[in-house]
Amino acid sequence: MNIAEAIAFCALVIGLISGAGIWLDAYKRRLTNRERELELQARAAEARSRTGDADVTKLESRLRVLERIATDRGQDLAMQIEGLRHDIDSREKV
Repeated sequence: MNIAEAIAFCALVIGLISGAGIWLDAYKRRLTNRERELELQARAAEARSRTGDADVTKLESRLRVLERIATDRGQDLAMQIEGLRHDIDSREKV
C-alpha cells in the first residue's frame, strides 16, 4: 500500500464518519420533532375530551329535564319547556 492509497483510505474513512454524524444528527432532530408532535396531539386530545365531557354533562342535564317533563304533569311544565327553548336559543346565537 503506497502513500496515495493510504491517503485515499483515510479520506474515505473520514468521509464515512462525517456522513454518519450528519445522518445521526438529522435522525435525532427528526425524533425530537416527532416527540413534540406526539405531545401536541396528546394535549389536543386531552382538550377535546374535556370539552366532550362538558357537552355530555349538558346533554345529561337536558335529558333529566325532559324525563321530568315526560313523567311529571305539574304546573311547572310550561316554565321547563320555555327554559329548554331559552337554552337552545342561547346556543344558536353563540
